[in-house]
Amino acid sequence: QHQTHHIESLFLSQSSNSFLVPKLMAGIKVFGNATSPSTRRVLLALHEKNLDFELVNIDLKDGEHKKEPFLSRNPFGKVPAFEDGDLKLFESRAITQYIAHRYESQGTNLLPADSKNPAHYAIMAIGMEVEAHQFDPVASKLVWEQVIKNFVGLTTDQAIVAEEEAKLAKVLDVYEARLKEFKYLAGETFTLTDLHHIPVVQYLLGTPTKKLFTERPRVNEWVAEVTKRPASQKILK
Repeated sequence: QHQTHHIESLFLSQSSNSFLVPKLMAGIKVFGNATSPSTRRVLLALHEKNLDFELVNIDLKDGEHKKEPFLSRNPFGKVPAFEDGDLKLFESRAITQYIAHRYESQGTNLLPADSKNPAHYAIMAIGMEVEAHQFDPVASKLVWEQVIKNFVGLTTDQAIVAEEEAKLAKVLDVYEARLKEFKYLAGETFTLTDLHHIPVVQYLLGTPTKKLFTERPRVNEWVAEVTKRPASQKILK
């Protein structure tokens, strides 16, 4: 496999199609942790685009993300940070948008089918905002209480779980109505709106909160669809 990749690299570097060269020359690096949902969000986008990249492990237990040299990559001390050649970025959702635009013609199209249509793009953007401000804060608290606390030897606070599940149920009711109209959250094709949900959803499927997804038929179908994607399976390994 390594030799095949090397031969392919040599071939592409000789290609007259200059658009193929940046993929090989960019030297994409992700500075993060494979267990982090935010890091996984970026890895998902890269896998969907079939891009080569290096994951540089940042030890969260050791607090490596709160020290130099990581702070020079993200002054807020949160993973992931990202490099594509000379370009340096942080904030996972900004990184996935860069990947989707920069490599639009490669792999899975993560933008609306008509990405130049302002209305279609705005609908995807609404979905990304809803994920970031309505879904993720609540869902991430549930992951903290039911997954991360168990992992580090702390006790789950069931009162907080009940409170956050009630909030998440309201968000998923909105999703259920939306998914009765469209296959995916931003329309009939898979986009960044859907992708951004996957890492946290994957964690919640291993907790009692899973019932909130399975109780809603359209949400349940959508969850099954997005989590069975090859890229979704790769970030679990």
